[in-house]
Amino acid sequence: MPFKECTITLQDVAYQLRLPVDGHAVSGCMTDFHMHIEGARPAWEWFEELFGELPPPDKRKLYTVHFTWFHEQFRVLPADASEETVRIYARAYIMMLLSTQLFMDKSANRVHLRWLPFVARLDDMGSYSWGAAALAWLYRCMCRVANRNVTNLAGPLQLLQSWIFWRFPMLRPPGFDAFFFPLASRYTFIHSFFQVHYVLYLKLHTYVLFLQLRWATYLPSSDVDVLAVIHPEILTEEHSWLWRAVTNLIYFAVIEWHQVDRVFPQLGGVQHLPEPMLNIEYLHSKDGRGGDRWFPTYYRTWHQHWDDRVRSVLSVQRVPDPGPSPEYLDWWHRVAHRILSPGIAFADPRPTQVPDDAILRGSSQAPTRVPASDMPDNRRLERRRRIGTRATDRDWRWLDDMM
Repeated sequence: MPFKECTITLQDVAYQLRLPVDGHAVSGCMTDFHMHIEGARPAWEWFEELFGELPPPDKRKLYTVHFTWFHEQFRVLPADASEETVRIYARAYIMMLLSTQLFMDKSANRVHLRWLPFVARLDDMGSYSWGAAALAWLYRCMCRVANRNVTNLAGPLQLLQSWIFWRFPMLRPPGFDAFFFPLASRYTFIHSFFQVHYVLYLKLHTYVLFLQLRWATYLPSSDVDVLAVIHPEILTEEHSWLWRAVTNLIYFAVIEWHQVDRVFPQLGGVQHLPEPMLNIEYLHSKDGRGGDRWFPTYYRTWHQHWDDRVRSVLSVQRVPDPGPSPEYLDWWHRVAHRILSPGIAFADPRPTQVPDDAILRGSSQAPTRVPASDMPDNRRLERRRRIGTRATDRDWRWLDDMM
């Protein structure tokens, strides 16, 4: 933003979607269940055992099932359903919810078999950190769509959309005054915020350009009306301590970083000068393709980091007026890209002096973090050096080296 950084955190996931953020990492393998899980079966054999039948061949593709088959087969639960039938319908509903809502890909109409080990043990579903996995997948999808060659955004978009409307009330559409818990249910019947006309995009562009600190809501969760609808169990330390953890988020082959130390005002504190970002470009190059594997072993270091997440919890000193410190604003004005358009288009119209309220807010010291190792993607540098043909490589190598 023009005045600081902001992002979706585990706290937002808990408030917006009511998903558990603490628990086992959502991981395992994608298809070779019988090779890694005790008591498991080959994928399609296990599918038939859990659902009582197999989809027709035209509804299957590799290790996915077309959504329409699930919808047609398990749309309405029979009135005289037995307990086993109820469990089958519950498995089908959960698999549809996971594949087409929380962890939606660009197809949005395929149900993947990776969820079979989870729905096979329905009683254990609540022991996983579904919130951390959904946030990891949203981070990864937002990272991908930043590529100029990518046009569609996947992931839990209802989380992103609701977060925008709650954090920036001026963007909120009219007619949605009532709200419930989870908070994202407030916008259940709204059309996708991301299917916008180009003219509206330009208006949003201008809005962000001139966005001021007072127009952003740091703590919608501190509103009395919001607290009145939030389930009280969510607010207990047992469930909320992980919101302050600088740790990794895991969703199978997706490893992302919960960099909450850069958005302290969202937790009620004063933003300090940030420490250097962790370089995990190598992990961003991994998407689970190239042969199945047991990801808890393949990413043993990061799974261990998640298991030790209690050591990564930061202490946040809550203040009446959360926001950036004067030192942070001075640094932000000097190093940040505060304007979306190139400098040659027009001058930055916003002042760069530190406001008085930030001076009154005082300073803040960066808390101690648990160290983690950088994982740069050195292969990208090697690929860049191989760009071009033998005839042109010599001519352009100097430019590649300078870049």
